[in-house]
Amino acid sequence: MGKIDEYIKTHNCKPKELVYHTWRDAKNAEKKPTGKIRVLVDKDMVARVEYTCPECKHQAYAEQPWKRPFSIKCAKCSFKITVPKMKDEAKREAKSQPAEEGKE
Repeated sequence: MGKIDEYIKTHNCKPKELVYHTWRDAKNAEKKPTGKIRVLVDKDMVARVEYTCPECKHQAYAEQPWKRPFSIKCAKCSFKITVPKMKDEAKREAKSQPAEEGKE
C-alpha cells in the first residue's frame, strides 16, 4: 500500500482538483468492517484503488475506469468489495438500528 500516496505526490494533486477520493472500511460477507479500501479518481476518470480484502486480507493496488456504483473484485479470492454512496449507506444503517434495538 502507498501507491496512491506516491501518485498524489508525483502529480501534486490538490483535493479540489480530484473527482473523487475516499478511504473507508471494507465490510466482509458478515457485514463486519475487517478490511480497508482507498479510491482516488483524478480528471482522467481512472479509479486508482488500494485495498485490503475483508475476506482474505490480501492487499493490492488496481486501476479501472471510474463509474458509480463502484466495486472491485479481490485479485486473490474474487470477493466483491463495494463503495456505496455515503448517503445510501447512512440510510441503510439507520433502518437496521431500530430493528437491532428491538431485539435486546
